[in-house]
Amino acid sequence: MRSPLPEILARIPIPMSSPDLSEAERSAVHAVLCTPHLSMGSEIRAFERAIQDYTGSRFAIGVNSGTAGLHLCVLAAGITEGDLVITTPFSFVASTNVLLFERAAPVFVDVDPHTGNIDPGLVQQALADLAEGGHHANRWLPRKGLQPGAQVKAILPVDVFGQPADWDPLLDSAQRYGLKVIEDSCEAIGATYKGRQAGTFGDFGVFAFYPNKQITTGEGGMIVTNDEQAAAKMLALRNQGRAPGDTWLQHTYLGYNYRLDELSAALGKVQMGRLSALLDQRERVANWYAERLAEIPGVQAPQVVTATSRMSWFVYVVRFDPRINRDEIAQRLNQAGVPCRPYFLPIHLQPYMVERFGFEPGDFPVTEDLGRRGLALPFSGVMSEAQVDEVCRVLRLALH
Repeated sequence: MRSPLPEILARIPIPMSSPDLSEAERSAVHAVLCTPHLSMGSEIRAFERAIQDYTGSRFAIGVNSGTAGLHLCVLAAGITEGDLVITTPFSFVASTNVLLFERAAPVFVDVDPHTGNIDPGLVQQALADLAEGGHHANRWLPRKGLQPGAQVKAILPVDVFGQPADWDPLLDSAQRYGLKVIEDSCEAIGATYKGRQAGTFGDFGVFAFYPNKQITTGEGGMIVTNDEQAAAKMLALRNQGRAPGDTWLQHTYLGYNYRLDELSAALGKVQMGRLSALLDQRERVANWYAERLAEIPGVQAPQVVTATSRMSWFVYVVRFDPRINRDEIAQRLNQAGVPCRPYFLPIHLQPYMVERFGFEPGDFPVTEDLGRRGLALPFSGVMSEAQVDEVCRVLRLALH
């Protein structure tokens, strides 16, 4: 690997992402450390109430990751072995893995080329063809790994990169075919679609709080729902299957240790109080990028569609013209001290998915095209304008 020319080296440190933490967060965590209550205390309920109030949801259930939240939603939706779920191949793998945990199977539908979100027109067509059966259905199904007579039980769209999916037609399709809806909003807290909060469109929604997210708890997630019975079940399942009335060593259900600890919840509660400002700061950085990238040929900034009444910037993913070798540019940037990552590698081409279901290159051309051309640049709400300038300077040089 050749060394970069001196002028291509970044002149200032540029991390891939950084959480935005204030003295208020540190004080809240320290206060918990001064108590004997490090799990299942008052902080988790306060954090859950903050999410309920923000989203207008009847119930919020804190868990230790977005993946854990999605898994509990799969269980609450009654998805079980052999069931089919319509979902997207352009996502982080967790949105599909949670189906495999229960031995269900994904039916992938390709995505919109502008947003990367699941294409609602293709969802409608897939459901119609699957209902008709025969060769019409086969064009949507994996080549192997399915049980005979498998039926579609739910749809699981993802709000990719902080931009909500096109929810009106998706919900119409779900209602027409009597399907449960799980909204993976792990990347989109604070986003709105036609004025309505992301995470609130399905029967269940899930947010996630990894350190590069809009708010962080270190590790953590939150389920929101208006379904009282499902909420009670998920509360039990996150706590080793203990139902109301169970003693400490009684377990009504086969459950999981998906609890969110008090330290993380205290951090999340304070971050929720700052959410509006945190989103504004991330939008400011995104705008800095958009202004500068407009002057760099061959690089396309993210597109925000009109139905997105508020974008909640998670990562900043640019796309290169097809004639540009994305991987070569990424290598040059990394050598120069500008970290970057491909976003996303298509789920259907992950080795374990190919082995299990027989997916092949070319199955989902839009997803694969976005996966080839997309690159996440350094991004966070605490980035300075000078850091954005430097990323764009190095990127321009790397392209020549």
